[in-house]
Amino acid sequence: MLPVVRHDAIVDAVNAASTISTDELVRMLGVSAETVRRDLALLEERGAIRRVHGGAATVAPRGEEPSFTERAGIHRPAKSEMARLAAGLLESGQTVTIDIGTSAVEVARAIPHGWRGTVATPSLLVAVELAGRPGIDVLVSGGRVRGGDLACSNGHAKAMFTDLYADIAFIGSGGVDATAGLTDYHLDEVDARRTIIANSARSFILADSSKLGQIAPHRVCGLAAVSGLITERDSAPAVTAAIREAGGVVLSA
Repeated sequence: MLPVVRHDAIVDAVNAASTISTDELVRMLGVSAETVRRDLALLEERGAIRRVHGGAATVAPRGEEPSFTERAGIHRPAKSEMARLAAGLLESGQTVTIDIGTSAVEVARAIPHGWRGTVATPSLLVAVELAGRPGIDVLVSGGRVRGGDLACSNGHAKAMFTDLYADIAFIGSGGVDATAGLTDYHLDEVDARRTIIANSARSFILADSSKLGQIAPHRVCGLAAVSGLITERDSAPAVTAAIREAGGVVLSA
């Protein structure tokens, strides 16, 4: 098992159980206790977990989003695969909205050099990724900036997207559940996200498999409001069934 895959498995196990012992991780991963301890030390340094006596625990209480640094350091292969799938949907000349979050930044990085079009975003990190690209016009919404993700929100952000009709939008997520739909952690950003979805010809949720079946505090929309889901692994049959029943598609590796 590659270290990056092992690290993602550890973070998933810790988040699912809140706390987990070193012995449990040794049995789960089939590696030595020393390897697990080294992994835990590295993940704690990244801010992904918190070491406790005999094992590890979650960093953020349930209901709170982990920090940008933590999210950027985990599920990297999954996000790269999702970004590749998203970039494969693009055609030159389109107007594209790329939302907020670590997966959204990966989508910006995956846009092929030579692609031409307009990218609108509430993310300063996405804008920085694309601002130097020839042939790409970058529109940034403005508004209050949230640290970490450098996400813009409030009425200024919504106003830009009210008057923008994108060909395709890639939407960040806090959780995707068959019943609750698309949910997120930041209330100030929900309204702009709803506007992006409503005004886009097609909209796809970006959610790695750890977010499927999860519910964040604030509802954005039902699954019928979007065109589909992009994930690296179709690991939640109930979510998949709900999206397809609503007429959407699930794109996964």
